[in-house]
Amino acid sequence: MNRVLFSLLAVLGIAVFFSSCSQNSPEPVAKKWLTSFYHMDYETAKTISTDETKKVIAMFQQLSVNSSDSDKQQLKRIKVEIKNVKTEGDKSTVTYVTSDNPKEQTIHLVKQNGKWLVQWTKQDQMAGDENGSDVQPGADNGAVDTTMPPATAAPVPDSPAAK
Repeated sequence: MNRVLFSLLAVLGIAVFFSSCSQNSPEPVAKKWLTSFYHMDYETAKTISTDETKKVIAMFQQLSVNSSDSDKQQLKRIKVEIKNVKTEGDKSTVTYVTSDNPKEQTIHLVKQNGKWLVQWTKQDQMAGDENGSDVQPGADNGAVDTTMPPATAAPVPDSPAAK
């Protein structure tokens, strides 16, 4: 009886170990972050963000106060699909699309203290402007947006999504 119990506990322990490891890889971390961010669950997104990313999320959190309940409900229906993951050492780039925007976008992750975290900085947010791009959050710009995170998560004031 003790051997059976020990074997069962060992198998259970191994299963828990492998399931927790598989959740700490770029793809599931990116999917969780993107889904949380799009659904305006900023507290969850912060748990898998770098310190600088947390600051950027806080700005979106402040903007989201102006979002209507119907906008929030609409955002919660957005689905994220991971298209590609490219990992080199402690850095990863994840390409994805959303159910409301078929254009491929990217998000970057870094491994810190053994944990994959989303790295999205103010420079990433503004990179589109520096490159001469007129990509605007929430707009269909007709181009692949690889510099902005999930844009529809916090409509920019005076944009069509905010009205």
